Parts: sequence; structure tokens; C-alpha cells
Amino acid sequence: MRLDRLLQALLPHDEQFFTLFEESAHNIVAATEVLLKVPGASPEDRISLVERIKSLEHMGDSVTHRIFSELDGTFVTPFDPEDIHLLASALDEILDNIDGGAGRFVLYKIKECPPEMLKLIESLHSSVCELEKGIRLLRKLSKPNELRSVIERVNEFENLADNIFERGIANLFDNISNPIEIIKLKEIFVTLETATDCCEDAANVLESILIKHA
Repeated sequence: MRLDRLLQALLPHDEQFFTLFEESAHNIVAATEVLLKVPGASPEDRISLVERIKSLEHMGDSVTHRIFSELDGTFVTPFDPEDIHLLASALDEILDNIDGGAGRFVLYKIKECPPEMLKLIESLHSSVCELEKGIRLLRKLSKPNELRSVIERVNEFENLADNIFERGIANLFDNISNPIEIIKLKEIFVTLETATDCCEDAANVLESILIKHA
């Protein structure tokens, strides 16, 4: 172990970072649980579901700001400040895109959700559930195998999401004749797929942390 890592391990840390990251991850999982209900909901129910996701997004923003404030005022952190910043930003981006995708269902008055879109949401939900597990494992970096497995599964879900996205976009052009409807649905697809990319970004930060503490 490098000397700076050894000193970091021996010095007392601010445990608040772990708590804040866990809170952030929990908000994201809660948002995807609501998002799963959006495609099949009535127009009235969709509005309330989207409002709930918006509330979770605001809560997520608050947690992100608290992480950055904590970072500014803490001398010894549990892992590199750069990784703390990158992880907080990646988690924030996931929730922003979930919120953006959900909002477009109402904004664009989507009547029917393509089956691939629901599959993409399910893949996103599975990915963020794995990320939540990975965030909790940051407290146990002395047991790296579980975290490695989480990172691998997030990458697998991202690859699955890419395949679903490509099939979904192709089917839009094959099955829908209204170009405006294609544009609306494609925007939602892109936003949801971007959220899965951000999950992989967060997993990459977890991998960086793991490598540095090996």
C-alpha cells in the first residue's frame, strides 16, 4: 500500500460521506420504482407519479450539494476527493435523466409506451439497485470481491440497455408512421439510455476507488 493510502487508512475520516452517498443511491432507486409505474399509468396518475420523481430529484440535488459542502470542509476523506466529486456528479446525472425521461411522458402526452421502453426502464432499475449495493459496500473496501461483482453487473445491465435501446429505436421507424410521435418517443429513449450510461460512469468511479485501495 502506498504511504498516502496507509496514512489515509489510519487517520479518522468523516463518515458522513458514506451516509450521504447511501442517501443519494436510495433516492435513485426510489425514483426508478416510481418510473416503472409511469408507462402504464393513466394521464392523471402519471402527473402525480412524475411529481413524485421531481420531488426525489430535488432531494437528490440537496444531497449532492451537501456532499460538495462536506468535501470543501473536510481535511481527511475516506477516499480521494476527486472520486467523491465524480461519484456524486454521476449519481446526480442518473437522477436528472430519470426525472427528464419521466417528465416527457406528461409533457409529450405519450399515449402508448413501446415494449422496449419498459424493458429499458426495468434494466435501468436493476442497474441502480446494483449501484445502491455498491455504494453500501464502500464501507467494506477490505472485502473487494462483492464490489467487483456489483461493478460487473452494472456493466452488464448497461450493455443490455444499449441493445434494448437500439431495437427500440429501430422499431419506432418500422412501426410508427407519424414522425412527430417518433421524435417524442426517441427523446424519451435517449434520456433513459443516457441514465444507464451514467450508471456505468458511477460504476467506473467505484472501480477506481477499489483499485486505489487494493
